[in-house]
Amino acid sequence: MLEESFAEVYTKFKLHFYQEVFSRFQNREASLTAVETFCMEIILALKEPTINEFASFVHISSPNAAYKVNSLIQKGYVEKVQSSHDRREYHLRPTQKYMNYYNISTHYLQQVMNRVKARFTPEEARQLDEMLQVVGEELMPEVELKRSE
Repeated sequence: MLEESFAEVYTKFKLHFYQEVFSRFQNREASLTAVETFCMEIILALKEPTINEFASFVHISSPNAAYKVNSLIQKGYVEKVQSSHDRREYHLRPTQKYMNYYNISTHYLQQVMNRVKARFTPEEARQLDEMLQVVGEELMPEVELKRSE
């Protein structure tokens, strides 16, 4: 039962995102391929990785990663930002153009979270938050993300 419930919630988030992406194709607003969309989600989640960090995470060669990133730069979804610590190093930062595109999923997440807060007591919402933190931090060691500051 738990597995089915979790899978259903995860699937609904994905499907809502896909619905919104396809509606943008109808309006000719979207110019990202499916693979590029995945790349952008990874770059955003990794919080300004270098090309090598991105390549390592997705298990592709640095030249292949650079090719994908350059396509995203040309489309205006990513910019390279020089590191303040090592001037030879550049980090990948999603542009406002991508953030506007990405907000189709964050708006829905916020809507669902508002419904959670309205439906459950503050204590129940806190317990849900605690459980999700344990799942994300302890039970999913295969995917390591930088912590939010």
